[in-house]
Amino acid sequence: MEFVDLKSQYQTLKKDVDRRVLAVLQHGQYINGPEVDDLEIALADFVGVKHCVAVSSGTDALLIAMMALGIEPGDEVITTPFSFISTAETIALLGAKPVFVDIDERTCNIDPLLIAPAITSRTKAIMPVSLYGQCADMDTINSIAAECKISVIEDAAQSFGATHKGKRSGGLSLIGCTSFFPSKPLGCYGDGGACFTNDAKLAERMKSISLHGQTERYHHTTLGVNGRLDTIQAAVLLAKLEKFNEEIEDRIRCGERYSKFIGSLEKSVTTPFIDSMNTSVFAQYTIQVDKRDSLRDFMASQDIPTAVHYPRPLHKQPVFAEIVSSGLRLPISERVASRVLSLPVHAYLSESEQDSVIHALNSFYN
Repeated sequence: MEFVDLKSQYQTLKKDVDRRVLAVLQHGQYINGPEVDDLEIALADFVGVKHCVAVSSGTDALLIAMMALGIEPGDEVITTPFSFISTAETIALLGAKPVFVDIDERTCNIDPLLIAPAITSRTKAIMPVSLYGQCADMDTINSIAAECKISVIEDAAQSFGATHKGKRSGGLSLIGCTSFFPSKPLGCYGDGGACFTNDAKLAERMKSISLHGQTERYHHTTLGVNGRLDTIQAAVLLAKLEKFNEEIEDRIRCGERYSKFIGSLEKSVTTPFIDSMNTSVFAQYTIQVDKRDSLRDFMASQDIPTAVHYPRPLHKQPVFAEIVSSGLRLPISERVASRVLSLPVHAYLSESEQDSVIHALNSFYN
């Protein structure tokens, strides 16, 4: 059983993927080829925004977004401690300070009620993460930010394709950033990412920053990075985007089926809570469990792959020891980190494979 089955996906999409990749090999424009422009148009249309800037990774998307907003040393960016390190890493790389506030235990997303008390005169942005495939409470977060005149960047690396009140993730704030890492809901065959916005000047700035700060060849108006998306990766994503809506539906069916059959174990297992104003693409199907490590060992003995997203909150990471107060306690994040376990989930997971996972859970707890 595959945790994420990219092999089956490729076999399904092989004809279109091969055709598009071969076209790149034939025209030879491996950097900034026409497929990159085509992808940016298609992604902007999918998200429902005016502008998309395709970039080299989800991490670079966050970095470029903050550079475009002028985040600099001494600034503060409020974010969640319960995420992959890229979220806070990019803030610190710019010399700014990640300010961690705790999460909602039901959704594992940042608790919007804790954001306003964390805002100071140095706060320049809020960076909520739409974790496990479900958007954070973006309307509430945007309202807080507007009142305080600060920017919002949605880290939508895990929620691309999900919706919040009918609007697509990535288009829910001033800038949305996503990742096309292979295991993401929409993934390429390497690293890739994108930034989304309705602000034309901001889009132009992000595009320039991703090209070493160029506005035209060998004319650099600002410091930038090498943040371009390879043309071959754009070709792969164009092929995958054709089937993406169908894959989203399959992921949702898979997630809902898990919840239906695992729900009877509710004393020992907490299934994902999906807010009524959201849809989830189930980038991960993550349960909260007692005896997590023992369960993981048992699942491995049954040849069922699992993963822990994430075992150590960011405020507890050694790299941030000099940034974060040693006395900072974020009890919900710390508790959840000890209980989360992600089960296999993808658009190609069969019902029989799901049944094996469900049976193993039942065997362990009963």
